Amino acid sequence: MARKLQPQNQAAALAALSQRIIACERCPRLREYCAEVARVRRRAYRDQEYWGRPVPSFGDPDASVLLVGLAPGAHGSNRTGRNFTGDGSGDFLFPTLYEAGYASQPRSVSRDDGMQLHGMRINAMARCAPPDNKPLPQELRNCSAWFDEEVALLPRLRVFVCLGKIAFDGVMSHLVRSGRLEWRAGFTFAHGAEFTVPAQEGKAQWRVLASYHPSLQNTNTGRLTRPMFLKIFQRARELASLC
Repeated sequence: MARKLQPQNQAAALAALSQRIIACERCPRLREYCAEVARVRRRAYRDQEYWGRPVPSFGDPDASVLLVGLAPGAHGSNRTGRNFTGDGSGDFLFPTLYEAGYASQPRSVSRDDGMQLHGMRINAMARCAPPDNKPLPQELRNCSAWFDEEVALLPRLRVFVCLGKIAFDGVMSHLVRSGRLEWRAGFTFAHGAEFTVPAQEGKAQWRVLASYHPSLQNTNTGRLTRPMFLKIFQRARELASLC
């Protein structure tokens, strides 16, 4: 099993990583887009100051579950500075996390609203809001080093919950990149699909659990329902206890 870091050292390392992510300038197209959205602002949020920078992860530093999204929303996380906060996807996600026992409250409206996550951390494959919610392949590659570094700082991590195919593909790429898998053939995205990543010397067994993304396109059409989504997080808790 991975050696558990001293809590103060682990918290300091995660905080330092967050500051480096916030200062990242690796993707000029994304940085220009986020800054322009923050400058112009949507009419409904005209009186608010947008975050407009790369969005760091948040949640429990001792998490056994890592929830992986696609990217910040232009007027959601890019406005509030916290993943899944202030948009329709978050309005669907957080009541489910609350019911599953991972979130301290069912609504997430700002990074200062007191939300606490228990046993879970939330990040995204891209840390900047992309135009049309579509980061370019090179932009995802630019961001992958942040993902690798964060996973290495989560010694109790046991389960990845991937929201959507891009998040799933990103996690699989990380597993190959880090030597946890030789190749990703046979690992196919589907809602509710789960896979085992075998333990290695000094490293725990991991599980990967896939879900449709809680985008309005999926939730408004009934492709993803609340009972379907809740089952994902109930299963994540079961898997975390088994690893």
